Amino acid sequence: MNRDIYKSLVSWKQDSGRRPLLLRGARQTGKTYIINKFGENEFSNIITLNFERNPEYKQIFVTYNPIEIIEKIIIFTGKKVKIGETLIFFDEIQECPEAIMSLRYFYEEMPKQHIIGAGSLLEFALYSENFRMPVGRVQFKYLNPLSFLEFLEALDEKILRDYISDYNNLPTIPDAIHEKVNNYLRKYFMIGGMPAVIKDYIEKGDILNCRKIQKNLIESFIADFSKYAKSSKHKYLQKIFNTIPNMIGSKYIYSKVDKDIKSRDLKFALELLEQASVLKKVRKTSGAGLPLDAASNNDFFKIIFLDIGLMQSIRGIFLENIETNDMTSIYKGAVTEQFVGQELVAYNDFDSKSNLYYWVREAKGSNAEVDYLIEKDSEIIPVEVKSGKKGMMRSLLFFIDKYNSNTALKISQSKFSITEPIINIPLYALESFLKHEKNK
Repeated sequence: MNRDIYKSLVSWKQDSGRRPLLLRGARQTGKTYIINKFGENEFSNIITLNFERNPEYKQIFVTYNPIEIIEKIIIFTGKKVKIGETLIFFDEIQECPEAIMSLRYFYEEMPKQHIIGAGSLLEFALYSENFRMPVGRVQFKYLNPLSFLEFLEALDEKILRDYISDYNNLPTIPDAIHEKVNNYLRKYFMIGGMPAVIKDYIEKGDILNCRKIQKNLIESFIADFSKYAKSSKHKYLQKIFNTIPNMIGSKYIYSKVDKDIKSRDLKFALELLEQASVLKKVRKTSGAGLPLDAASNNDFFKIIFLDIGLMQSIRGIFLENIETNDMTSIYKGAVTEQFVGQELVAYNDFDSKSNLYYWVREAKGSNAEVDYLIEKDSEIIPVEVKSGKKGMMRSLLFFIDKYNSNTALKISQSKFSITEPIINIPLYALESFLKHEKNK
């Protein structure tokens, strides 16, 4: 299946000032697949060193000399390396920190050699106490589960994807097309964006069977807990992991996870899962000015899960998806808020890790909350995810009035419409808005 990040990888290859690349992201999001596809299509050959499957490859990195490393790669693999024509792929690179360190010397002494590293637990190698990151000598790209539009393309609906991706088409989309896309969206809510689940659906066409794949993926995440922390911390990781779906859409309070566990233990577990990209914080920010991060507060946050399909599989609300016509009402709107957050992450620049923000005003008898704040065209844009929650439009209008917003978004299952300054965007059209340029 095609991934949007592919074009970004091609640009990296063609960039004369490129650095060795580390592809980051949660496990099972397709990192190995897309790198292999990229290597096979864009290079004369690709050489893969998987340090987990073949730990003997670690012996190559007793030196940081690129020439000696290349010579040993040739000896170990029996494959020729042509500088500028061969892609070297260090898979499960976190198992060999020396390989990460060697990237500095490839950048300085052999810049024409294309090298990519990836690994499901790479984040832990990068954040470990004894690791020295070759700062400025490597670059990063980030891969997430398939977005809804990538999902459409995977289901052989590229023409439909291109049509709804054009912002100028949104005001005149026929009812039949709108309903067709919403039906696909309903499937995406259940299937999600994990490549293995989508592949199974394409091959078998059985949504219920997808649950089995999702359960297997969930078990694989849990099995990784032993790699995240010592056994004594497993229960905290498990507790956080299992309660994530219950906490989406509301301020995260550790005592709601388990009042008998100390907050610092749960906080440590949550931070580990965040490092592993299993969840993402949506941090509170004032909304008073840009950048949003400058006025954010790490102590006040909501969360979203890695993937909407996995989220619902854990929560056990799969059947509700099948039976409901109003997708925004599923689990009190939390599923829709998860979807929008996941889409915002997916359509972020591949070269930087995405950050999510929300706004809240807590005052006696006068609370207000806006689901997300985004930056576009040097403006702060409040985003309401329509979910039937009382007071949501009031909160959006309050924010608009307080900060004189020129643009605000209401994301719902309805068709496109504008009531200045609020733009009603269909759930499926978030990318078209984000990439639309005002003057075009």
